[in-house]
Amino acid sequence: MNIKLTLGTTVAGLVLASSAFAETTATAWTDLNLRAGPNTTYDIVSVIPASQSVVVDGCLEQSNWCRVTYNNVDGWASGDYLTAMVEAPIAANRERMAVKTITYEKKNADATVGGGAAGAVAGAVVGGPVGALIGAAIGMSAGNAVTPEKRVTTYVRSNPVEPVYLDGEVVVGAGIPEAVTLSEVPDSEYYYAYVNGVPVLVEREQRRVVHIVR
Repeated sequence: MNIKLTLGTTVAGLVLASSAFAETTATAWTDLNLRAGPNTTYDIVSVIPASQSVVVDGCLEQSNWCRVTYNNVDGWASGDYLTAMVEAPIAANRERMAVKTITYEKKNADATVGGGAAGAVAGAVVGGPVGALIGAAIGMSAGNAVTPEKRVTTYVRSNPVEPVYLDGEVVVGAGIPEAVTLSEVPDSEYYYAYVNGVPVLVEREQRRVVHIVR
């Protein structure tokens, strides 16, 4: 896959102040889910559009999840898809960027998507946060995202399949592992699946997400 993208126009500056931890602004590499908690099993409360900035309150010490505010909505976003300073993912560079470490306490047992336990994680997003992500998801988002016909998205919404949960946020360009069964959209070039709480269209050969049905 050839990836051609200039990140400079989408990287937010880091605001430094005299305090030990200054307020940090970051920019979403791609359309990014804002969730109720720090896991892909939590409900999506909003979506951060690509190139939009958020205020980062802090990130978990042993996780890539950060608590952020976008458009007056508080939530959690995958720090591997947020950049601040020199085109770097904020989750992997929190110390250099002076992003404070925070903790998260689950408020109740029904906080996950669907009001209950989401079950075991089926695997990891291929080329997602678990791997080296710089440019990968963005390249797909910028060059390979599609706008499907309305009948395709209508079919996907009208024919839900058993949901699966993967380690790593699902964005355009992320790969779906072979262990996940894909369903065919009749009379189209797409497969689809319900991944981490959202239906996604998948390119057949490479098993890459090309559209998120919202």
